[in-house]
Amino acid sequence: MPYIPYTDEQKQLANNVDLPTFLRMRGEKLVPVGREFKLIYHDGYGKHDSITISGSQWYDHKNQIGGGPIKFMREHYGMNFQEAMQALLGHSALPLTHEVQPVMAKEKKEFRLPEANDNMHRVYAYLIKQRFIAPEVITHFAKKKLLYEDKKHHNAVFVGVDGNGVPRQAHKRSTTTFGNSFRQTIEGSDTKYSFAHFGKSNMLFVFEAPIDMLSFISMNPNGGWENDSYIAMNGVYESAVLTALEEHPNIDWVVICTDNDEGGIDAAHRLWDILSERGYDNLTIYPPNNKDWNEDLKEEKGVPFVPAVPHRRLEEYERQAESLQYYPCRIEKLRSQLNAAFQNGQYRYLAEYALAGSVFFSKKTGSKQDADRDFRSSAERLAAFYRPYHDHSKAVSLRRELGEKVADVLQDLKCYARTEEQTRSTADKLYDLADYALRVSVDEALRNQEQTQEEEIEPEPETDLQFG
Repeated sequence: MPYIPYTDEQKQLANNVDLPTFLRMRGEKLVPVGREFKLIYHDGYGKHDSITISGSQWYDHKNQIGGGPIKFMREHYGMNFQEAMQALLGHSALPLTHEVQPVMAKEKKEFRLPEANDNMHRVYAYLIKQRFIAPEVITHFAKKKLLYEDKKHHNAVFVGVDGNGVPRQAHKRSTTTFGNSFRQTIEGSDTKYSFAHFGKSNMLFVFEAPIDMLSFISMNPNGGWENDSYIAMNGVYESAVLTALEEHPNIDWVVICTDNDEGGIDAAHRLWDILSERGYDNLTIYPPNNKDWNEDLKEEKGVPFVPAVPHRRLEEYERQAESLQYYPCRIEKLRSQLNAAFQNGQYRYLAEYALAGSVFFSKKTGSKQDADRDFRSSAERLAAFYRPYHDHSKAVSLRRELGEKVADVLQDLKCYARTEEQTRSTADKLYDLADYALRVSVDEALRNQEQTQEEEIEPEPETDLQFG
């Protein structure tokens, strides 16, 4: 593609594109969530909804990145700058002759709770008979006006309040027992608040959805649950959790109880990282045995339940990390080994050479047995700290980043005289390269598995229809 020198006006125009309108024109699916939109997309590893969009701004909660339309096109579609600009400007590279109009802020809709019904018969029936929630737990939240039945549609309404007890957020869920279930965050909701209970202890249990939270509490056979704190994120977004921690300084232990499936595992790792960065070090990940806590409750009641859903990307990374083999590092050959493995697309070998090199620069002395032990310890560390949510839908950028890591390491290895600090830096770079090589190897393995599964689907035999 020829280089096009875009003007500042054109860049500003591209970054002022209304993303919801633009993405709908591209055939993408968007679902309204309060004042924002959630992008629903599929890749080779399943369905995702971690990207929220408002006007020209977006944020990917799984990968913790966001920005304007240009960055979105580059991160989500793997475009370069020129491709992104052409797509956003409608393939027009002509100079602009008009002023770029400022983007007007959309009017914020007032938050209003749905009118309450005179009774909660349908909500009680649904939560007890279909979800097996303990009646006394439902009553507890109903008395606090955090759970009620709306008058118009008889939905269950879960309310989030601020520190003064003022409703700021609400989430509706249908109580119907047939067809598709209905779930919606009420317009105008402040996502810094959510359905929750706060006790006096130092523990906060975090769930994806209100029903998961109520299920967990219902499985507490000894009572006394009111002393602890609980919050439902209404998805995998952390803002309500951060607000809760700010407003309740007594909490210093967070137990992450998200679903036992790909989205829930990613959410747990992501929340762990976010809280760690903010100085919280007393963290626990406590997943349900089955897909979610309501499925655990169903199993407890002896009714059919949905089992846990394996995280294919995480399991494949752990499998490959465990199977890495140690080859003694010969420093004079390391550069050529790394370069050849990368050029030939042998990412597993690249990971093995890089990790062996990292061990070599970490400890220059020791027996082969010591080096082999250190190599295995490093491989276990790779698996323990891998965060699969970083790699969803970024195959193009992941490979580009791997190439940059390789180039940096090859340049670094040209230096033979090193200080102690430079030696540690080289070991860290090689360890990082091993991680990236393994991530690309995992991505290729999963794509190959998907392709194999598609090829194994046999087409239906053709039938000759004869009329006579």
